[in-house]
Amino acid sequence: MTPDLLRRQRWSARIERLVPGLAEQPRLGRPGLRALVAVCLVAAVVTAWLLLQARPEPEPPLALQAGASPVPATGGPAAAPPASAAASTPAADVTVHVGGDVRSPGVLTLPAGSRVADAIDKAGGATADADPSALNLARPLVDGEQILVGAPATPPPAAPGAAPGGTAPAAPIDLNTATAEQLQELPGVGPVLAQRIIAFRTENGGFASVEQLHDVSGIGEQRFADIAEQVRVAGATG
Repeated sequence: MTPDLLRRQRWSARIERLVPGLAEQPRLGRPGLRALVAVCLVAAVVTAWLLLQARPEPEPPLALQAGASPVPATGGPAAAPPASAAASTPAADVTVHVGGDVRSPGVLTLPAGSRVADAIDKAGGATADADPSALNLARPLVDGEQILVGAPATPPPAAPGAAPGGTAPAAPIDLNTATAEQLQELPGVGPVLAQRIIAFRTENGGFASVEQLHDVSGIGEQRFADIAEQVRVAGATG
């Protein structure tokens, strides 16, 4: 008996003692071994697929509360403000015409809320011989108005039969029939203020007296004094 055969018999005897009847089982050949490996591989693939299918699905994001606004993506365009909010935003600037005895007369743009004194300063300030005392320097500016520094008072209309010479001043303007262009010929009256006068006339059925100009927004005591002698009201009752 060869040594290899003797060793096999000894191993068989030991295995028989540990697991009775195992030694009598037929040995697994190469084809059987290949089949066993293939079954193991298939089992491993099926097990991996089942584990992937068993993974928990991510929870959907919480629903936005009613009335909540979604957060815009980074870099995206910002949401436009509501139309009502945009309409209520006051104008950022006012544009006025500063003339008369200033160093740099012209049309100027200033921040909203600026005063007459600010407009004169931006026009280079009053000249040395100017007299701005006729102006209310603390009055807030109105968009489209005209500010004349040191302008002389308008002389009264020439009497009938006066000798020809200099250009005679125009007749007083009727507040109830004047156009916006005619109203802008008055001192300190620009396009915006002219439209306010016309709007007041339309809403109230006309002017009953020149004094009603006090009720027009933007006409203070000084401006009224500058234009009162240059306007009239046809058929005034008061």
